[in-house]
Amino acid sequence: MLLEIKDIIDILLVAFILFTIYRILRRSGASNLFWGILAFIITWLLVSYVFQLELTSALFDRFVSVGAIALIVIFQEEIRGFFYRIGARFNVEHFKDRWSKIRHQQNAQNQVNAILKACEHMSANKTGALIVITNQQELKVYADTGEIIDATLSMRLIENIFFKNTPLHDGALLIRNGRVWSAGCILPVSKRTDLPKRYGLRHRAALGITEKTDALAIVVSEETGNISVAKEDTIQRVTKEELEKQLAIAFNIIDENKKRELPKTKRKILYSLAYGSF
Repeated sequence: MLLEIKDIIDILLVAFILFTIYRILRRSGASNLFWGILAFIITWLLVSYVFQLELTSALFDRFVSVGAIALIVIFQEEIRGFFYRIGARFNVEHFKDRWSKIRHQQNAQNQVNAILKACEHMSANKTGALIVITNQQELKVYADTGEIIDATLSMRLIENIFFKNTPLHDGALLIRNGRVWSAGCILPVSKRTDLPKRYGLRHRAALGITEKTDALAIVVSEETGNISVAKEDTIQRVTKEELEKQLAIAFNIIDENKKRELPKTKRKILYSLAYGSF
């Protein structure tokens, strides 16, 4: 006779209960007691339901009723800890924190995606751009030199700001907390004399802001369409993978110290960028 679904569920529940009891007893150093209890339960079931020995079964029933209370008293600390862990796992605040982290990851991924797509289009069209992503240090003094926008970050907005002949296209775009903060900003220009001549004013401004702050700066060359990243007093041309990683670090999608790679599910929305050579 085939097992019904409820029988399968019943077996799985019993197996889970036995496994949980084993884990509790093992942590308390009494794993041998588990096997003793299991042997007693099997014997009790055989006597009561298989061989149907009424007198022995009654004796076992009495022992079980008393033994269950005794076990609860003996292992009350372990049982309390078990139910505490269950309560902590299903705590409302725990779910709120998890949901908040998931929403942050989704929002950050969308923001990274918007910048990547905008950089791809501007690179292909050779539209010059300078994007600065703030970190811990305050950049209000530079934001005030441009037009405060405080708008939702999107690919279209970035492209419209840097579209040729628009009023704000020559300045820098500042992004703070995942939002377009200010556009048309004037940044300090690096005075280093060892920079290649191919670096124009945007590259020097990107390097200048990273020399004075902990921001990340992205430059799209108007002449070649190539993309460079300035960070921590250095500027270099980047591949699409390197730009993806720098943005993921800037938006706290991956940990810079742990150097973890983006999960595949999160890399799917990142788009390829077109690069040439300087």
